[in-house]
Amino acid sequence: MSSLTSLTIATRKSPLALWQAEHVRGLLLARHPGLDVRITGMHTRGDKILDSPLARAGGKGLFTKELEESLLDGRADIAVHSMKDVTVDLPAGLAVPVTLKREDVRDVLLSVHYASLDALPRGARLGTASLRRQCQLKAWRSDAQVLPLRGNVGTRVKKLEAGEYDAIVLAAAGVRRLGLEKHVRQHLPIEVMLPAIGQGAIGIECRSDDARVLELITPLNDAETQTCVLAERALNRRLGGNCQVPIAGCAQLSGAQLILRALVGRPDGGEIIRGELRGPRMEAEGLACRLAEDLLRRGAGEILKALQDC
Repeated sequence: MSSLTSLTIATRKSPLALWQAEHVRGLLLARHPGLDVRITGMHTRGDKILDSPLARAGGKGLFTKELEESLLDGRADIAVHSMKDVTVDLPAGLAVPVTLKREDVRDVLLSVHYASLDALPRGARLGTASLRRQCQLKAWRSDAQVLPLRGNVGTRVKKLEAGEYDAIVLAAAGVRRLGLEKHVRQHLPIEVMLPAIGQGAIGIECRSDDARVLELITPLNDAETQTCVLAERALNRRLGGNCQVPIAGCAQLSGAQLILRALVGRPDGGEIIRGELRGPRMEAEGLACRLAEDLLRRGAGEILKALQDC
């Protein structure tokens, strides 16, 4: 048993991030009665920059840098993240050894008046902050206006209710965790809206050499989720993915087999390169690299280069 008697969790201050931190705190207390678990909320740069698309503002690291700094300087012992916000390359000395059991990976369509994506009128105003979603929405509904939408989940729902959008698209996991399912009209099939890398999964980051913390948190790991997220992140790493390019990927397990789907597209939805690969789950990262190479050979490389040169 670890000799550590207290543990500090670093998290963003958004309602969803705080929910996730409290969830991890509850799991730790259930497994380690008597452990003093404290939560430290932080405003990250990504939380402060709300007047610019995320891709233009600097990408995913905007939501994790301050939390990771608190780990490196000893102010916190662990950081709790949505895995879709975690950069593919971590700072030296840090690791994400634990991934909790995954929630629903899909995206959901929320609307006050319309029952589905197909039921939206021509020229409908669709809100999203994600180039990945924008790309796939435009491919499915080329007539729609895809408009920028920033802010936390609750803020986005309020903008929908105020009539600023005909519909918005959010991750099912965040909507469910916050109990904001009132306006969910459709769970979008992954054939229509392939999820983000790591979507629906919560990760715990810590110092890679902190044996006492690792002993406390390792029992919380879900091996199946970890395998899927490792595959998705390996795919993203080989593609050189960030928030400035529309990349999607989703790994699922079927017995001993891993099924990995991925796409790279242009923001206007005019060109999307899709791929799928199946193989032994023990070869998850190798399968991801093979699928990435296949996408690059079939045109994804040209799309990524064109977008990164912009």
